Parts: sequence; C-alpha cells; structure tokens
Amino acid sequence: MRILVVRLRLIGDVVFTTPLVGALRHRFPDAHLTYLVESAAAPVLETNPHISELLVIPHRRGLARVHDDLRLARQLRRARFALVVDCHGGPRSAWLTWATGAPRRIGYDIGGRTWMYTETVHRPRGLHPRHSVANQWDLLPVVDAAFPKTPDRTAHRVAMPASPAAYTSVMARLHARGIPVGRPGTRTIVFHVSAGNQFRRWPETAFADVAAGLVRQSTDRWVLLTAGPSDREAVHRVLAAARGLAPAAANRIVDAEDVSLAELRALLDASALYIGGDSGPLHVASTSDVPIVGLYGPTLAERSAPWRPETIRGESVDVGALPCRPCDQRVCAPGDFRCLTGITPGAVRDAAERLLEIAR
Repeated sequence: MRILVVRLRLIGDVVFTTPLVGALRHRFPDAHLTYLVESAAAPVLETNPHISELLVIPHRRGLARVHDDLRLARQLRRARFALVVDCHGGPRSAWLTWATGAPRRIGYDIGGRTWMYTETVHRPRGLHPRHSVANQWDLLPVVDAAFPKTPDRTAHRVAMPASPAAYTSVMARLHARGIPVGRPGTRTIVFHVSAGNQFRRWPETAFADVAAGLVRQSTDRWVLLTAGPSDREAVHRVLAAARGLAPAAANRIVDAEDVSLAELRALLDASALYIGGDSGPLHVASTSDVPIVGLYGPTLAERSAPWRPETIRGESVDVGALPCRPCDQRVCAPGDFRCLTGITPGAVRDAAERLLEIAR
C-alpha cells in the first residue's frame, strides 16, 4: 500500500503531524509511506523512522511555483498512491492531493476545496482552544475506524529524533569555543530570541533581562542565544544588552552562532532548559525531553504548547485574557502588541527558576 501525507509550510505545523505519521506506520506497518513537505521544515522529518520517502519542494512564488507544481503533479500521479492525507488544507496542498488521482483523498471541509477530496473532515473555523495535534489527528478515524478518536500525549507524542552527526557537529563547535555544554557541573539554557513574524517576538530587552538574571543566580549556568538565519542581528543585540546587565558573568552568555535546525534539536538533549516564543524552534524543542518555558502572545498554549508526556515539566507564560487575544496575527488591533509586552521578565524568570530547581 502506498500512502502520501501532505503538510506544507511551517516548521511547527509539520512537528504537529508527527503523531499522525507514527500512528499510520503502526496501523500499516508494511506501507510505503511518503511525506510531502517544503524545504524549510524538511529537517523535522529527515530522521523520522516511520517515513519511507521524503519529497521536498521549495517554497517559491509566481511562475516558478507553477512550474514546480506541474512537475510534482506528474511525479505524484506516476507514484499511484492508494491513500493521500492532506494535513494542510491550503489551496496548493489540496490541488496536489487531487492531482495524485489517488482513489482515497482525505482532507478538511474548507470551502471551495472539498471537491478535490473523496472524504472530508470538519475543521471548526476560528482560533479555538484545541491543540493542533488533535486537529490533525481528526483525519485518522476517517482513514480507518481502528484509529483512536483522540491522540495520547505519551503514546502519540511529537517526534524529531536527534541526528548523531548533528550532535557531534554542534558539540565539537561549541567545545572548541570553550563552551562546556553537556559537561559535568554545567547547565545550559537555550534562548531562541526571534520569530517568523513580529506578532510572536517578545521584546529583546526582556530576553536580555532574563538571561542576565539567570546567569547571575548560579555560576554553573550558561545561556546560549539562538535565532533564525534571517534574524542574526537580534542575537547580537540581546547578547550585548545581557552582558551589560551581568558583566561578571558576561562570558557565560554566548551566541550559539549558526546552529541548524537539526543541530538545535541535538543540542537540546544536552541542555537544562529552553526558553522561547511560540515558533518552530519551540516545537522542535518539544520533541526532546528538555524542560520548556513557552511564551504565548497572540496565540494560545491550549493550541500549541508542547505535546508530550505530562511527566516532562514545562511552563507556559502569557499575559492572560485580552479582548483581542487570540488573533489572526495580521494586524495588532490595539497597536501596541500588549499581549507580548505584558509578559514580564520577572514572570519568565520565575518560571525558569522553578524548572531549573526541579531538574537539579
């Protein structure tokens, strides 16, 4: 049996499909399971043991995308899939699902696209406080009634196995710089200080405040600052500000430099804590056992907090109820990003201290 899973675009959304992938493999152990993903999120799946084949396409626009899609459509049709599960529901993913010609094509009942599927699942409109893993899982009982109606955080946790090569690479680089990650007597705290859009960026001054406070508190702590490849300047600004606030511990606040997504995942296995906003790296962190302090501005922890066993500790920090929260992140109605600026460094630092104390 040949099965295709489609999930385009964002890193976190691809992470949220990994419980579904594992469940498909368990139910159909002999299937040839192909996953179609865009290049930015491909590292999430490269070490997944349940996937037989990974198809990676670029995220391009205009005529280049048309060319990519026509070529890919021919390739997908030749593969003769028996089942296609579209976990995305966007126009592109729906069209590619239809183009496979598979006898069973399952997706969401989104207006204008239902004709491209043979079976659909209702997806409520709006930003409801229901986890994205559960939303993806809704597709499975339509595939086969033997699937559980709801996923279990322990049996069906999100997954991105760390690459041994990535672990060796990142640790060698950091150790060569004198950063004792993973060594006895050292606790590493990873801060991810950027996000894909301004609606999820906690103020850089707040990150600096927390980083400085944590290293001042104990000499065994090291803070590693990371950011996306397009936002390296954010790290430089946070680094300078944090070192200024903790001059005696400045050498223990460092730029992790160009850490790839695979290396970030590996690094987390040697870390004591992760702190960051609701973006792809937080969801990559959730595939490890590292304690997490997640910062939720316009989004809800109920939708995107780490999906893993509750025995793995973590804390979600937000500003609380606001008339404009959650929002679709297209415009800030009050204009001041109060959902982010209202999260205080003190609240984040307290959450971090609680998790570090438990992990001692």
